[in-house]
Amino acid sequence: MTDNEGDTVPNLGFGELVIVFLIVMLIFGAGRLPQIGEGLGKAIRNLKRGLNTDDDIDVTPEVTPADKQVPKQSASRVEDAEVVDKVESK
Repeated sequence: MTDNEGDTVPNLGFGELVIVFLIVMLIFGAGRLPQIGEGLGKAIRNLKRGLNTDDDIDVTPEVTPADKQVPKQSASRVEDAEVVDKVESK
């Protein structure tokens, strides 16, 4: 027994492909085959697009109109800061 006997993948001929197609038609029905084909096409297209794009993620925050507003003037010195009493809850 050689090492390569179990490593070969059998080739599918035309007859085998017809049998597989008939089994798929029996399981899903002829009406759903276009939907299945469209779904497979979209999945393959998205996979190719995903493989061709950069993996870098842009984490730069977007500037919103609220960010552009002028912030309230903060206390410039400790003496100007407002004192807030801490309220303890039970």
